[in-house]
Amino acid sequence: MKKIFIAFAIIAFACTSSVQKKDPSTIVSLDQMIMEKSIYDFKMKDINGEEVDFSQFKGKKLLIVNVASKCGYTPQYEDLQKLHEKHGDEVTIIGFPANNFGGQEPGTNEEIKEFCSSKFGVTFRMMDKVSVKGADKDPLYRWLSDKDMNGWNEKEPTWNFCKYFINEKGELVKFFPSSVKPMDEEILKLIAA
Repeated sequence: MKKIFIAFAIIAFACTSSVQKKDPSTIVSLDQMIMEKSIYDFKMKDINGEEVDFSQFKGKKLLIVNVASKCGYTPQYEDLQKLHEKHGDEVTIIGFPANNFGGQEPGTNEEIKEFCSSKFGVTFRMMDKVSVKGADKDPLYRWLSDKDMNGWNEKEPTWNFCKYFINEKGELVKFFPSSVKPMDEEILKLIAA
């Protein structure tokens, strides 16, 4: 037993010695890898289960919204659709169904899709249902709400229909709480800029 312990001690010492001899500039930490991640590095499923590569959005403005079907803010779907119809060539709206607030999005992707289509005529891009806060927060929402990843913002959604505006360079430029409507003048200014 003593020989085994000594062998492990020698191996442990050898490992730590070799790590210390490495050039510190060549060691990349997990935090550095995360910080270098761009919005365009994400690949996610849409509401139909098809993969969406966010690199296709390079050079486009994005409005990312966590949505729910049984919320006081659910009528914002109507304004999101209007925004898509009027400015869809200038900004891509991406809806993320989430059940994080008051259980207000209990449905399956199929049920959500049917609801959005029949009730609000939604034709803007809808994604797979995700979690936007908590331990199971989706990696995209981690990026959106961690200043070490996105450069400045630490606000995560406080309720359904919070909005994140990404400029055509892939930079997060603004967070809007649920109370700010999709056709708000500040959002329209960002689209027009």
